[in-house]
Amino acid sequence: MRALVLVLALVALASAAAAQSVRLKDVVRFDGVRGNDLLGYGLVVGLNGSGDGLRNSPFTEEILQSVLERLGVNVVGEDLRARNVAAVLVTAELPPFARIGGRIDVTVSAIGDAESLMGGTLVMTPLNAADGQVYAVAQGTVTGAGVVADGDAAMVTQGVPTVATIAGGARVEREVAFDLDALETVRLALRDADFASARRIEALVDGALGAGSARMLDSGTVAVRIDADGPGAVARTLAAIENLTFVPERAARVVVDQRSGTIVLGADVRISPVAVAQGGLTVTVEEAPQVVQPNPFAPGETVVVPRSRAEIEAGGGGLATLGGGASLAELVAGLNALGVAPRHMIDILRTLSAAGALHGELVIR
Repeated sequence: MRALVLVLALVALASAAAAQSVRLKDVVRFDGVRGNDLLGYGLVVGLNGSGDGLRNSPFTEEILQSVLERLGVNVVGEDLRARNVAAVLVTAELPPFARIGGRIDVTVSAIGDAESLMGGTLVMTPLNAADGQVYAVAQGTVTGAGVVADGDAAMVTQGVPTVATIAGGARVEREVAFDLDALETVRLALRDADFASARRIEALVDGALGAGSARMLDSGTVAVRIDADGPGAVARTLAAIENLTFVPERAARVVVDQRSGTIVLGADVRISPVAVAQGGLTVTVEEAPQVVQPNPFAPGETVVVPRSRAEIEAGGGGLATLGGGASLAELVAGLNALGVAPRHMIDILRTLSAAGALHGELVIR
């Protein structure tokens, strides 16, 4: 069974450690300051026999012919059987306020039956946004994180060899039209919506810019009025408030990732009075058939007599109790006293939540 990893995120074990100040820009997003996703369809060449089989991937042959024809090479009617090319999808994110000539990172993913993209070179690929316009052009040598090694009777794969990256592999060719100075109000969107945190941000901004500068709209939005005039007024206002620090509210939350077995428990999680028992049964069945033969020259025949051994072994620890308002540290100490393996923690947390003893949001991904 896959080993599970237990990660205990102890944000604070005491009130002094719990009051951790964070910067405003680390917990909010400024309305309008955002990136844009880009997508392109391209061709990786120069692979060492690990590319697409053109017979199985006709789209690879089509894009190869298209590239060669743009370069003036006539391949109409030719039977292409190259194994050093692969059709790929190229994805990237255009950051906010990216300027023409700037460089951005791209991710290259094979869409055919290529075995590896390592060592290949991405041919010039236009990257389009949702509006259909080309905003960047990608090209360069791909860098993969996966490795494939095979022999006559065995093969080993480490990582994902069909996904690669190109650092700074795309050049920005078009800017996103956005007039920041035209904004009269900038909305701050909280990454974790909370009424108390939004109220603290409102008071924090009012203290820095003046009373009435900020207005809490809901648990996830605070509107900031831009009073200054002239070019760069909005940028200067955001620069004045983004490094302000405050103590945000944190929800009591337990996050479980079932795929990796990772468990993250917030320090504010509390447990009602509860008793926890963890154990299991180990069932063992062994078959040891025995061959029985008749005596020499005696009548009879050779037969196989079954011999079986079955055992049931009870395992696990005893019963542990946790008092009312038990903290995260007490919960972990109690489960450790039971000898609970990390892979059983998910089931225990689910049971505690179903019993109403877990005071916090249980998030299972």
